[in-house]
Amino acid sequence: MAPRANWKGFLKVGELTCPVALFTAASTSERIAFHTINRATGNRVRREFVDSETGKPVEHDDQVKGYEIGSGEFVVLDPDEVSAAVPDSDKTLAVSAFLRCAEIDDVYFDKPYYLAPSDKHAEEAFALIREGMRKKKVAALAQTVLFRRVRTLLIRPYGEGLIATTLVFDYEVRPAKEAFDKISDIKIKGEMLELAEHIIRTKNGTFDPGKFDDRYEAALASLVKAKIDGKKIEVRKPAERGKVIDLMEALRQSAGSPDGKKRKTAARGTKAGKRAKSGDAASRRKAS
Repeated sequence: MAPRANWKGFLKVGELTCPVALFTAASTSERIAFHTINRATGNRVRREFVDSETGKPVEHDDQVKGYEIGSGEFVVLDPDEVSAAVPDSDKTLAVSAFLRCAEIDDVYFDKPYYLAPSDKHAEEAFALIREGMRKKKVAALAQTVLFRRVRTLLIRPYGEGLIATTLVFDYEVRPAKEAFDKISDIKIKGEMLELAEHIIRTKNGTFDPGKFDDRYEAALASLVKAKIDGKKIEVRKPAERGKVIDLMEALRQSAGSPDGKKRKTAARGTKAGKRAKSGDAASRRKAS
């Protein structure tokens, strides 16, 4: 079954226009979902809006948006007034600039979408845009009205199509200083830094998302199956906290050398090893 497009419109680069469609690239719909159940009756519980003062239910037609301007004081907006604030949409994803991908800080990345031509007649223009961007190794910045809001998207070549990632607005990104301001200015050097470098070298790898397991989701699936099969569920005991060791000892153990002898060889292997190899080579040359 072909996926359903979230949005259809036009990708516009200068005077070049091509019909396109956006498709969800990442979704949580496959996760296990639970309903809230009344334990006594076994029936589903439904959510109901009630007046915070009277406790009486409020019908849907009587529910309006309100912005709090003070304790218990609200500016009330009717649905028609809220709708009037939604920007007009011409369904055009207009490219405003091309830039190097590295110029975009990924802290601004929001949600990815696949961008594809929406009909066969658009494929040639679409391929021209895609291959031009791939050749120049650039991404495109574009704006459109998406889900009732003006959104900025970063568009990049991705296989046979494009991937369009919505970007959060600058005011939505909190300053890093708020989180990092109290971090002490500690200088790491010498043996400790060499150990850290060695551990990083030994754990070099490649990005393969297929190897990442959602252990919580798998545990929930096993739990549901066990309940269906009528099996007894064993309550897991809290894990025992390990003893606290100092940072240097933790590094040594991570490097696989608690006694420190192997650690010295591993941590300084690049320098000592090169000197040993060059010495062996020189000995062989003299012998020959």
